[in-house]
Amino acid sequence: MSREWIKKTERSSDFWLRLIRWIALRLGRPAARLLLWPITLFYYVLSPRVVRDSRDYLGRVLERRAGFLDVYRHLHSFASTILDRVFLLSGREDLLDVRIHNADDLHARVDQGQGCILLGSHLGSFEVLRALGVHRQHFPLRVLMYPDHNQTITRLLNVLSPEVASTVIPLGQVDTLLKVRESLEQGDLIGMLGDRVAESDKQVECRFMGEMAQFPAGPLLLAATLNVPVILFYGLYRGGNCYDIYFELLTEAPEITRAQRQEFIKDLTCRYAARLEYYAQQAPYNWFNFYDYWHKD
Repeated sequence: MSREWIKKTERSSDFWLRLIRWIALRLGRPAARLLLWPITLFYYVLSPRVVRDSRDYLGRVLERRAGFLDVYRHLHSFASTILDRVFLLSGREDLLDVRIHNADDLHARVDQGQGCILLGSHLGSFEVLRALGVHRQHFPLRVLMYPDHNQTITRLLNVLSPEVASTVIPLGQVDTLLKVRESLEQGDLIGMLGDRVAESDKQVECRFMGEMAQFPAGPLLLAATLNVPVILFYGLYRGGNCYDIYFELLTEAPEITRAQRQEFIKDLTCRYAARLEYYAQQAPYNWFNFYDYWHKD
């Protein structure tokens, strides 16, 4: 699978992002959302490869040819979730209607002090989960991520909430695994995304939306190595100010031998891919991997 996503430059600048942030926080969400219509059109016109990859994905998930309005709606949904990050990271999630589903099992594990991996994707909004974990303190959350990707957006949003920024465990550092292990032993939840392959990732090939695609083996390898449960989550954007968060158990703490590990990782990764496809079909304009996902080029 293409690793194009990690090499992409940002089509933004400090000035425009600061302007949008100022409008959002000073003039309010309705005024800021009005800006999304011309911004989305601007992005559509100047990003033909993004449009191509959006159309490829939408054709698969909608099972028909995707037209201009489909792609525009897809890009507008993405812009909407980016804007809502400003409010979520500023502690203004009260402006949004966030509905939580199937969280009882997760809360029971938190109450018992059981560390888990929360495995998500670039389907919908990850910040909805972070806002619940940090600002509402629904659960103790640490996040594994590449902090150097999209530095402009990340830097500006982190200014809004240093508390959220402090929950990040950077991927790719010598002490990453140690920090993850310590957090899990303390009963923390480790949030990570499982639908993009980075340069050094081991990969698992799974059928996804009618064709084979590559998924990183890292999340399930981490679960097998540290012997912790994996819970799937999806923060789906429903339009307007509405979000639905779903939790779903993928596996209990795996009791497997080293010889069984490779088969375990392949099986669970492909189950993850199947559930991701299911939820993408429920919210087709929420998939925010705008690159050559199936490596057609």
